[in-house]
Amino acid sequence: MSAKITGYSPSEAVAPLKGSNTGGVAPDKSQGDAAASTSQTGDHVTLTDSARSLQKLSEAIAQAPVVNAAKVASIKQAVNGGTYQVDSASVAKKLLQFETGLK
Repeated sequence: MSAKITGYSPSEAVAPLKGSNTGGVAPDKSQGDAAASTSQTGDHVTLTDSARSLQKLSEAIAQAPVVNAAKVASIKQAVNGGTYQVDSASVAKKLLQFETGLK
């Protein structure tokens, strides 16, 4: 099973590998198998099940909407209709919690 690694562009500069037994640079996979096969060091990476799960969660979160459109619509309708009630005690409590957390 392979896992997709995001955030890498083949056009980026290749940096030296730390801990590599060759002291060279990582081969650019976009240049074909010939370059990769001549620079094999025996190093490998294994992703844990936790890492794969985190990646799947990250992708799911990225696809989720940032705003709950249904909630926004209901609050907008209540404000326009004059029925929206602000719980001032709750707002004051949250402000105090926030200010306390800044210290």
